[in-house]
Amino acid sequence: MISKIPLRKKIALEFFRKYRSNAKKLHQLEYIFWECTLRCNLNCLHCGSDCKKEASVKDMPIEDFIGAIDDITEIIEPNKTMIVFTGGEPLVRSDLEECGRQLYERGFPWGMVSNGFHLTANRLQSLLKAGLRSMTISLDGLKESHNWLRGNPKSFSNAVKAIGYLSEVTDLRYDVVTCVTPRNFDELLQVKALLLEKGVKEWRLFTIFPIGRAKLDEQLQLTPVQFKLLFDFIASERKKGDIKLNYGCEGFLGSYEGDVRDNLFFCRAGISVASVLIDGSISACPNIRDNFTQGNIYKDSFKDVWENRYSIFRNREWMKTGICADCNLFKYCDGNGMHLREGENAEIMFCHHKRIEEGELEANIQSF
Repeated sequence: MISKIPLRKKIALEFFRKYRSNAKKLHQLEYIFWECTLRCNLNCLHCGSDCKKEASVKDMPIEDFIGAIDDITEIIEPNKTMIVFTGGEPLVRSDLEECGRQLYERGFPWGMVSNGFHLTANRLQSLLKAGLRSMTISLDGLKESHNWLRGNPKSFSNAVKAIGYLSEVTDLRYDVVTCVTPRNFDELLQVKALLLEKGVKEWRLFTIFPIGRAKLDEQLQLTPVQFKLLFDFIASERKKGDIKLNYGCEGFLGSYEGDVRDNLFFCRAGISVASVLIDGSISACPNIRDNFTQGNIYKDSFKDVWENRYSIFRNREWMKTGICADCNLFKYCDGNGMHLREGENAEIMFCHHKRIEEGELEANIQSF
C-alpha cells in the first residue's frame, strides 16, 4: 500500500522534521507575496480569488506597499528575500515598473505570477529594466483545454507567445505552471513536448483545490485514480532529466515524497512566507482563508506582526482534528497546507495522501 513508506524515506522524513521544527523557531522571512490587484483580463474556471475585469476593491497604491516593505527591512536580508507580485493579474497594472524599481533600489529581487495574456516583448523589456528577476506563466493544456479553463479563445496563443519572449532572455529565471484537470490529463506529454520546443527548462504541475470558483465545479477535480497516476507520471518523467519537473508545493504525498519534487513537503506559510493582500491584510500564502489574517499594514507594523504573531502557523498541533486526529503521519505532514483549512473549526478540505490511497485501491479493484 502507498501508506507503507520505505524505511529510507522514513529516516529522511525524520531528519526533515527536525529541520522543519528549527525553521519554525527561526521564522526567517524569505518570500513576500503582494496581491497588487484583484482585476484580471481573464475569467478562469478555477480562480481562487474570484477575480473580475473590474474589481470592487481598488489596486493598492505602490507607496503603501513600499511603506510596509520599509517597515520590515530591519529584520530581513533584502537580497535574500524574494518579492512576488500576484493578483488578479499583475500585468493589468501599468505602474509595476515603478514598484519594481523601488524594490530594486532597496536590494530586493522581485518577480511575478502571470497568465501571460498581456505580456509583450516591449513590456517585458520594460519590466527587466526595472529589475524583474523571475516570472511564472500558466499554460493549462493544449489549445482547447487551456482556453476552456481560462475562458478566452486567445489565451493559449498569448500564453505561448509570452513563454517565447521569456525564453529569449538569458538572465531571467522563469517557469511554466500547469493546473492538471481531467480535461488536460491525457495531454501532459504533448504539453511537455511543446515546452521543450520553446526552450523551457522548468515546469510545475498543480492539482486544483476546492476554493473560490473551483469549489463549485467538480469537473476540475481529478478522480482518485488519475490523482495517483499523476504522481506516477511526474516520478517517471523526472528520471528522464530533460526538463526540471516538480509537483507544486502543496500536500504531503506519502511514499511519493522525494520522487515528484526537489524538496520534501513543508508548508512554509507564516514560517518563511508572508503576504500583503489587496486590502492591506498581512497573511501568509495568498490562497489562505481570511480568518488566518494576522494584521493589517494600515494599522499594524509589518515587522511586529511577523515577529510576534503567526503562532497559529508555527505551532500546528491544533490541526489534529477530524481525519488528522489519529493519523500516524501527522508528524511528517503537519496537517497539510494551511490553504486547505477553512470554516470555524478550520477542518481540512483535502488530504493528498488519502486521495492517493483511494486511487491505489480503486486501481487495484479495476485490475481484477
